[in-house]
Amino acid sequence: MNATYSANNIQVLKGLEAVRKRPGMYIGSTGPDGLHHLVYEVVDNSIDEAMAGHCDRILVVLENDDIVRVEDNGRGIPVDIHPTEGISALELVLTRLHAGGKFDKGSYKVSGGLHGVGVSCVNALSSWLEATVEQNGKKYFMRFETGTAVTSVKEIGTSERRGTTIRWKADASIFTETTTYNFDVLCTRLRELAFLNSGITIVFRDERLSTPKEIIFKFDGGIKHFVSYLNENKGVIPTEPIYISGEKDDIQVEVALQYNDGYIENILSFVNDINTREGGTHLEGFKSSITKIMNSFLANNAKLLKKMDKDEKLTGEDVRAGLTSVLSVKVPEPQFEGQTKTKLGNSEVRGLVDSLVTEHLTIFLEQNPTFIEHILEKCVSEASARIAARKAKEATRRKSSLDSFGLPGKLSDCSLKDPEKCEVYIVEGDSAGGSAKKGRDSKTQAILPLWGKMLNVERTRIDKVINNEKLQPVIASLGAGIGKDFNVEKLRYHKIIIMADADVDGSHIRTLLLTFFFRYMPQLIEDGYVYLAMPPLYKVSFNKKEWYVYDDAERDKVFAEIGRDPEKISVQRYKGLGEMDGNQLWDTTMDPARRKMMRVTLPDAVEADRIFSTLMGQEVEPRRKFIEENAVYANLDV
Repeated sequence: MNATYSANNIQVLKGLEAVRKRPGMYIGSTGPDGLHHLVYEVVDNSIDEAMAGHCDRILVVLENDDIVRVEDNGRGIPVDIHPTEGISALELVLTRLHAGGKFDKGSYKVSGGLHGVGVSCVNALSSWLEATVEQNGKKYFMRFETGTAVTSVKEIGTSERRGTTIRWKADASIFTETTTYNFDVLCTRLRELAFLNSGITIVFRDERLSTPKEIIFKFDGGIKHFVSYLNENKGVIPTEPIYISGEKDDIQVEVALQYNDGYIENILSFVNDINTREGGTHLEGFKSSITKIMNSFLANNAKLLKKMDKDEKLTGEDVRAGLTSVLSVKVPEPQFEGQTKTKLGNSEVRGLVDSLVTEHLTIFLEQNPTFIEHILEKCVSEASARIAARKAKEATRRKSSLDSFGLPGKLSDCSLKDPEKCEVYIVEGDSAGGSAKKGRDSKTQAILPLWGKMLNVERTRIDKVINNEKLQPVIASLGAGIGKDFNVEKLRYHKIIIMADADVDGSHIRTLLLTFFFRYMPQLIEDGYVYLAMPPLYKVSFNKKEWYVYDDAERDKVFAEIGRDPEKISVQRYKGLGEMDGNQLWDTTMDPARRKMMRVTLPDAVEADRIFSTLMGQEVEPRRKFIEENAVYANLDV
């Protein structure tokens, strides 16, 4: 090892070398999230043009070979020579960090891209990128490879339109996990942007399919339309979302809110069109205001006040149960935590949102006494449920069905305690549970059998969920709590595997469990801890050989390989997991080296919310319509 340390050891990364050297610092990761972040950065530039009033149409296209194209009809990135840098503004924007129009408030009052690293990062992390600019009757083109210009800006023709087209291919040497874009993930973000920028049209096209798929997002109702979309197929109060807007010190605030007949809080917050998933000062101001308003109205409602326990006040959870809201603020100089911008830190925004919502919502509710009466009844009911849930938790801890370690008696736990190495199989019934216990690896695999009909939590309050004897073992076994008390760091297993029969009843149990996780432990799905086991459908036997196959196509393929009359081949159709012994279950479904599993992901939480509400809610007509539109003809083996 060379112990000499001098100026020669100091590396200076020039241009975009730093981005290629440490891409995670700029886009968060080099996994799927980082890959999709490239698209967001380019689209956000077009959205900034829209917010400045210069663009009303954006086209996003997924081409073959993992190529993306984003077109807008904005002013077009300038192509003239920069007065001090001596190169075209287009090359400057695409090859230099911290170069852009976002620092000049005369060009952009507010924008999502504030650090000037967005589109240049996309260029740096692409094997090639092409920029086409149309403005002033002319068409210009420039090409880059791994962030370096390989052509100068050149005029390539005339054009009657204006705007910018960025087309690129992500560098597979950087994005080693995948360079394939997920349509649903991008759909979520583009839909959000269309809701947040009323009047803009975003066209999203997937040309990778033999028949291209195209979705057009345009919502003239803005965030009011967004709230109605989130509450589709639910009973709501009031019938139209309440809309509040205001501006002070160049900070613009928009809020739309509406209560539904469910119990789940659904608040989405945005700053300059960026989804602030970790919240921040704007969300704190909004929540504080809602709690304050409801307690103020309750203090003047003697009838409902009597239903409250003495010295009890409505909490934030009470007043936000069943509340759907979209909060969007536009801040000229936002302070975010990092380039990925998930939490707002501006202290002045808290007070502004609080005072604006308090003033306008109070006036609205005073003018609509029937609405506030219904909302307060819901809030007081939630307070009663919260108190009942607290008592239920205390009772659960004392129940004799839990042993001294707080684990249910039916759980056959594994001997290792490291959650990363442990997994739990949630199985249907004692029969399948018995086979699983015999076949498992007792060091790393726990077995939790469930029995009887499970609760549909879509229609149930949290106190009933906590007190439900079918769900208590699941909650206790996972060890991470439930609802607002859920803490993923306390999770006892990092693989939660739902293992149900391959029939209608098994599908129902899977759906009920997934609904429970989605509503009360959503981080389990978000962080990728939930899996569906895939047990075989058939065992094919011939000439002392056995094949386990998972569908009809695979069975027919085995028949073809054997090359004999299928009638001379023995085929066993598994109608339930209990038909397999421990060894068979291990060989086919539980052996990590050979098993097939499906990880449950949540690329589009908003759409998932709507589908769960449609399929598991009380409204029959939307469910019938969904099934008719999405059903395929099948032979059911029931």
